Amino acid sequence: MSFNVTLQPADRQFTVERDEAILPAAIRQGIGLPYGCRDGACGSCKSRLVEGRVIHGAHQLRALSEAEEAAGLILTCCATPQTDCVVEARMVPGAGEYPVLKLPTRVLSMQRAAPDVMVLRLQLPANQNLRYRAGQYVEFILRDGARRSYSMANAPHALGSPPSIELHVRHMPGGKFTDHVFAAMKDKDILRMEGPFGSFFLRDESEADRARPAERPLVLLASGTGFAPIKAVIEQMQHDGITRPAVLYWGGRRPHDLYMHRWCEETAAAMPNLRYVPVVSDALPEDAWAGRTGFVHRAVMQDWPDLSAHQVYACGAPVVIASARRDFVGQCRLDANEFYADEFTSEADKHGNP
Repeated sequence: MSFNVTLQPADRQFTVERDEAILPAAIRQGIGLPYGCRDGACGSCKSRLVEGRVIHGAHQLRALSEAEEAAGLILTCCATPQTDCVVEARMVPGAGEYPVLKLPTRVLSMQRAAPDVMVLRLQLPANQNLRYRAGQYVEFILRDGARRSYSMANAPHALGSPPSIELHVRHMPGGKFTDHVFAAMKDKDILRMEGPFGSFFLRDESEADRARPAERPLVLLASGTGFAPIKAVIEQMQHDGITRPAVLYWGGRRPHDLYMHRWCEETAAAMPNLRYVPVVSDALPEDAWAGRTGFVHRAVMQDWPDLSAHQVYACGAPVVIASARRDFVGQCRLDANEFYADEFTSEADKHGNP
């Protein structure tokens, strides 16, 4: 048995198999829907159920509260149709245009960029052409079937020779995958991965005015290793000659958390339309930090009290993304449709652990 799901206002229709959630069915059929974690933790796929009935699988209340569910909102990543459904959801142009592939990768290099950050280069197989948009992510399939997600930090044109993707992995003590990366992984190890996934990438047009290409100035907001997909987006902008004014705000607790600070300075110097603002929240005297301090999203608000003309692309910890979305929309007049985010949800976040 299968059910039909109709997307409004795009008037696109696709089928969902019995016991299948809406989002994976859409991905399987090349339908572009917004999403992030695919685990009911981030809320990026939140949509409105106009007609029909669904049953939700396990999810975090911060992603979809009981009040929101009662008001007709659903998480497409874990909402399983029980009838034909009509769903109001923003279509994502280009999200489904590249096939999702399962492929092996070989560890090409490992570089400790900070005490708790490893930059990995993973060689792609020569007989498979991984195509993706700058900002998307891949999932690693571990031996027990568990999955871990990491954004690609290099744009598609910057795969190099041999072709390889760049990942920024933060060590989470006790983490099944990151403990292995920092303690046991070595060059030439083979990993299994699947991708590309995600709807985080630079939009060619404005959600607020779909009749013309996007001309809005950009705020690029990153916390910690949320810098990885932002780096890929910046590389793509430079490659494509995109000249929209852009400001990169990168926040960390200590200066060493801005582990590619020099890259940001050099890239901003090479791109007249890009400005770089590093922000540190917990600098110590011995850091001799003379730059901006405090929460990174607050630095944006200080510089841009009116964001009504901007697009924002934000990546990092869930608390940073939630605070930025709430305050930018509520206090700085940002159009909610112009806030694009990729929450870096850990396994603890997904299971509701502190």
